[in-house]
Amino acid sequence: MTPAIDLLKKAHIKHTIHEYQHEASALAYGIEAATKLNLDAKLVFKTLVAKLDSGKLVVAIIPVEEKLNMKALAKVAGVKKAAMASAEEVERSTGYVLGGVSPLGQKRPLLTYIDTSAEQLDQLYVSGGKRGLDIELTPSALLKLTRALFAPLIV
Repeated sequence: MTPAIDLLKKAHIKHTIHEYQHEASALAYGIEAATKLNLDAKLVFKTLVAKLDSGKLVVAIIPVEEKLNMKALAKVAGVKKAAMASAEEVERSTGYVLGGVSPLGQKRPLLTYIDTSAEQLDQLYVSGGKRGLDIELTPSALLKLTRALFAPLIV
């Protein structure tokens, strides 16, 4: 299927795959996933790639209805500034297209931060590696597979 799903299967992590018909006109991919899968948007997380002032790329996983706080991300990453990476940088480093970027199975695994709002959830949903595909798993499984850290990341 996708590198994300291959990773979950290889690691024997319990997960559920959810597919939906992606609309080419959709601009907010995560909101589209929540709507099409009839889910509370607080359970659906988007995978964002940011570039630090050191030049390194990092991943931030936040709820789809929220905005990434760049100052908070820079602080937890130990730098002064962070900005969104370009589409080209994202696709080159992750191997995924925008709107289908999964935190799992990336071509070059990046340092990853998950917003603290995920900590108290039983399950959450992240992109499965292509538009129209989401994966349901536990926050602890996501943390383990991405070697991430929980941090306050939203505005």
